Amino acid sequence: MWEEWIGREVTVVMDRPLGTRHPVHGFMYPLNYGYIPNTVSDDNEELDAYVLGVDYSLETFTGKVIAIIHRLNDQDDKLIVVAANEVCLYSDEKIRELTKFQEQFFDSIIIR
Repeated sequence: MWEEWIGREVTVVMDRPLGTRHPVHGFMYPLNYGYIPNTVSDDNEELDAYVLGVDYSLETFTGKVIAIIHRLNDQDDKLIVVAANEVCLYSDEKIRELTKFQEQFFDSIIIR
């Protein structure tokens, strides 16, 4: 599954734009977070994505998938999406730092 997403251009629809709060847990989203329409992931919901490199709230974003956070103790993998001209700017460590607000609660690996 993962191989088909790396390097692919996708459009992310934000259901939790930067600056909004999680509806159940209450933490703030320090980046834009959404889903890829018309997909189904292992949790039977649309495939989720973090959008990196944009410091304002978005409704949609089209960019390239540079990595996948594969959760080892949950069935809800996350795509990492950036602008096409920023594909080389994010190390695994930087991705972990930027997504820690939510990913700290899960064991995961980053797939490239």
